[in-house]
Amino acid sequence: MEKDFAGTLKELKKMGYDAVEFAGLFDYSAKEVKAMCEEAGLIPISAHVGLGVIMPNVENVIGDYAEIGCKYVAIPWASADTDLPGSTGYDKFLKNIKTVADECAKHGMKLLYHNHDFEFAKIDGKNKLDILYADTTPDVLQTQVDTCWAKVGGEDPAGYVLKYAGRAPLVHIKDFVGGKSANMYELIDGGQVKADENIVPFELRPVGYGIQDVLSIFKAAEKAGAEMVIVEQDRPALNRDSLECAKLSIEYIKNIY
Repeated sequence: MEKDFAGTLKELKKMGYDAVEFAGLFDYSAKEVKAMCEEAGLIPISAHVGLGVIMPNVENVIGDYAEIGCKYVAIPWASADTDLPGSTGYDKFLKNIKTVADECAKHGMKLLYHNHDFEFAKIDGKNKLDILYADTTPDVLQTQVDTCWAKVGGEDPAGYVLKYAGRAPLVHIKDFVGGKSANMYELIDGGQVKADENIVPFELRPVGYGIQDVLSIFKAAEKAGAEMVIVEQDRPALNRDSLECAKLSIEYIKNIY
């Protein structure tokens, strides 16, 4: 995306994708991004934007994504130590969520939370992600269940999507092999995670090339009322580049669903 934003969007459309979720705009203006989406014929459905980016300038940041045409903004992750239930910063995290949700609502947008696996750690028998959703209302915060991380966290991905039926407008589908290893969180913490050296190293894969029951996830998303299922390829795999992985994923999905 960073090397050829407009060209990447056009390639995704050619592959058969209908929409795009952003994870950065790479210094392009909202007006430019909107125009590139229109030219490519892709719906700019959503964006991953961290609270560290949003909070210093809530109105302008949310306003930019509203101008692009995004219906949803997703908080991509939160710190287990300073944000999530059980941390000293949880009350502040909830306050920030409400602030951002209120700004999203002004533009007719919804705020989502995108999970990893560490939100499934339990406090008094309840996982932190469920506590977060219990402490917020659907009009403030909805789910973006990442089915890969849900499975890594010990949940049945399809079952967890159904658990939040009516509160799960967007679902992330990605595939993987292996278990917890030091490369799991390269995009958010440089890979600093406790690994189990006795299991196959974790590797993200194109959809259909790992251990996920992809069809059950799509059926669950449909039953739960999801508007879209989003293919997420965090990094290349199988000696293919990111676009080739995206192509493998959409071909597999169209073949089974």
